[in-house]
Amino acid sequence: MIRVLLADDHLLIREALVLLLETEDGIEVAADVGRGDEAVERALALRPDVAVLDIDMPGLDGLAAAERLARELPACRLVIVTAHGRPGNLRRAMAAGVRGFLGKDAPGRRLAQVIRQVADGARYIDPQLAADALAAEECPLTPRELDTLRAAADGAPVSRIARTLGLSEGTVRNYLSAAVTKLGTDNRHTAARTARDRGWL
Repeated sequence: MIRVLLADDHLLIREALVLLLETEDGIEVAADVGRGDEAVERALALRPDVAVLDIDMPGLDGLAAAERLARELPACRLVIVTAHGRPGNLRRAMAAGVRGFLGKDAPGRRLAQVIRQVADGARYIDPQLAADALAAEECPLTPRELDTLRAAADGAPVSRIARTLGLSEGTVRNYLSAAVTKLGTDNRHTAARTARDRGWL
């Protein structure tokens, strides 16, 4: 029996996926949650075989939750199911150790197939998303510039970004300035939006 934790902040989608998976032989939904931080907590408590995570969730996004689970619960296989299959998300997911990545427009039965595949140690990446990632423009920003821009994306002040990332305010300003210059934008908010639109955040 493959024990699955399911995390999606849209209740209707989550309930539909639970019902779908419960009709599948050999798959049991151990828990379903609506927040990324809850997904990490429940996974650490229940130790499922597979965690299926949406990207856009409150508390902690699915990619950040995947990064934590990869570190703290490496035996749990990770699958991302998202409406936002941007190349940057795919790259970040792969770097976090995600074994499956598919769009929410995939056929319902595909999710069960992917769960079985990753539980057996294989990978599954939606072919169209993989092709898009290969064709995507290379990101000119360093990992630290991306971290800083990601922290600034919701309009946080420099002081909070510095505390969050453990950097000085001057260093944060330097990273943000470099990102704005490299992306050819007027300010950090536009830079964050541009980076997100290109799939780098």
